[in-house]
Amino acid sequence: MAESGLAMWPSLLLLLLLPGPPPVAGLEDAAFPHLGESLQPLPRACPLRCSCPRVDTVDCDGLDLRVFPDNITRAAQHLSLQNNQLQELPYNELSRLSGLRTLNLHNNLISSEGLPDEAFESLTQLQHLCVAHNKLSNAGLPPDAFRGSEAIATLSLSNNQLSYLPPSLPPSLERLHLQNNLISKVPRGALSRQTQLRELYLQHNQLTDSGLDATTFSKLHSLEYLDLSHNQLTTVPAGLPRTLAILHLGRNRIRQVEAARLHGARGLRYLLLQHNQLGSSGLPAGALRPLRGLHTLHLYGNGLDRVPPALPRRLRALVLPHNHVAALGARDLVATPGLTELNLAYNRLASARVHHRAFRRLRALRSLDLAGNQLTRLPMGLPTGLRTLQLQRNQLRMLEPEPLAGLDQLRELSLAHNRLRVGDIGPGTWHELQALQMLDLSHNELSFVPPDLPEALEELHLEGNRIGHVGPEAFLSTPRLRALFLRANRLHMTSIAAEAFLGLPNLRVVDTAGNPEQVLIRLPPTTPRGPRAGGP
Repeated sequence: MAESGLAMWPSLLLLLLLPGPPPVAGLEDAAFPHLGESLQPLPRACPLRCSCPRVDTVDCDGLDLRVFPDNITRAAQHLSLQNNQLQELPYNELSRLSGLRTLNLHNNLISSEGLPDEAFESLTQLQHLCVAHNKLSNAGLPPDAFRGSEAIATLSLSNNQLSYLPPSLPPSLERLHLQNNLISKVPRGALSRQTQLRELYLQHNQLTDSGLDATTFSKLHSLEYLDLSHNQLTTVPAGLPRTLAILHLGRNRIRQVEAARLHGARGLRYLLLQHNQLGSSGLPAGALRPLRGLHTLHLYGNGLDRVPPALPRRLRALVLPHNHVAALGARDLVATPGLTELNLAYNRLASARVHHRAFRRLRALRSLDLAGNQLTRLPMGLPTGLRTLQLQRNQLRMLEPEPLAGLDQLRELSLAHNRLRVGDIGPGTWHELQALQMLDLSHNELSFVPPDLPEALEELHLEGNRIGHVGPEAFLSTPRLRALFLRANRLHMTSIAAEAFLGLPNLRVVDTAGNPEQVLIRLPPTTPRGPRAGGP
């Protein structure tokens, strides 16, 4: 028996080693986990405290990290380390992440010394790099920092302490942010290879005329936007490319604009020269003649005493507030018949020195701002296509129908902060303002609501007057009124007729604060909406 039992073991062992019978169809659940399988996917490595919402994204924003994370997945394409306290970038860790497309290092403590040589050479797929708000200093960037990084389109080095534009920038750049540094010079040839650059931001630096030369921008054959505002330039830079569309030179020390400096930039559409030192000879006749396609000219806050002569014919917006313009002659605006926006606010215009034909050629004008001047009456000959007319903070003492005749497309009219009294508003003054929706008569000397206001009016400002009475027919002509401002007048509860608001079904806002007595207005009830057509 013992021998026969021993003889059975090989047969039993063989049976155990043989594969089992084939599975019977319909008896096996494909979703049931088999040996070595799991219901959950394999965990993905993510640095401690960071978040990894996708397999290619690692977000370590605002964790006060002092050391670069060492277990970032090689699959990462987008890495954010902004708002931390990193002081250096370890080459070994960066070189592992060859698939990165976006690297955000904004707002750290990274110094020039904290960047290794050839810092980004392994990041051959990198397209967007932000090292803004760090501690990059005069040492700048390592000469070979971008060797091999031929895909970078956006580079932000703003808000550092760089004193010159870094050399050896990637030729693939399309947007370069260098604003808010200490840059006083762009070395010759520093931008000679960036032929794809479209946007260059150099505002809030210390650039002077000697820090730029005729070749600084001449090789930038794709440049469309150049911001040199808030520097120390006294002239327009030379060598501007033909592709340039927007040139921002505000808040420099420019005294004169020379036509020769603009010959290359014939495609310029927007020229911003606000807050410079342009005086009476700052824009001589023909200075802007090369800019035939110029759309907008900003000259806010200079010392110009007249509208610059011989402006480009296709100009659409002329912005001249806070200058010293004291007169408008019959031919001052003849050269720009296509203007749609004219801003002459806060100059020194007096009614006697505004010619009655000054605006006659401006048939396309839609917005006219004459606020903050010394006008005592409305200008004559206003363009009939106006939509907005700003006349606040003048010295207007009377309103007559004739200057407003034909303005049947006017939507907004501001007459605030003048010296108007109801008796100085002539009969029929509002008659032709059939489209007027907003009328501002605040801070004048009105003692009651002016009669016969335009029917289309939706917003009426009467605050800061001397109104002590609102009669039952005060708003009879304005049934579409939605907002009424009566703040800071001389109203009492008994001085307002309750019937005054009955015919205003759309009225939603009534401001009566700041009167001698608290005034409560009962708004008309909202008209309930009926059932939709075809509804139950």
